[in-house]
Amino acid sequence: MADLADIVMDEAALNRFLEEFFQQVAGEFTVEEVTSDGIRIRLVVQDKHLRPGGTVSGPSMFALADVAVYLAILARIGPKALSVTTSAALDFMRKPVAHADLVAETRLLKLGRVLAVGDVLLYSDGMAQPVARASMTYSIPPAG
Repeated sequence: MADLADIVMDEAALNRFLEEFFQQVAGEFTVEEVTSDGIRIRLVVQDKHLRPGGTVSGPSMFALADVAVYLAILARIGPKALSVTTSAALDFMRKPVAHADLVAETRLLKLGRVLAVGDVLLYSDGMAQPVARASMTYSIPPAG
């Protein structure tokens, strides 16, 4: 889709952006890598992310997928905080590992002027098979 020259926000810039504009989730998400076609981000699992039995809750998994696509878009278009989710689908495929961080491997499938589409695979840290798959569409605000 793109090459590394198309990246306008790297890992450090995206992590700073989260800290500055989304203080309510400060310390929960960490951008680990920005690639030519996506991003890898980690949810640092805390007790508040767990459901009974110690596995990561569905809402926490959704949040990770949503944040991952959002940041993958910002990595290419810059800090446009008003980009918003317009469509989302999440398939739960297997039980996450109890008390393990979740890692999102995100790929942008389309990045247009108005819409962006991303695909996310969620993994329990250290697990080879994904625990969930998400598809997200975002609306990008017009320039100016």
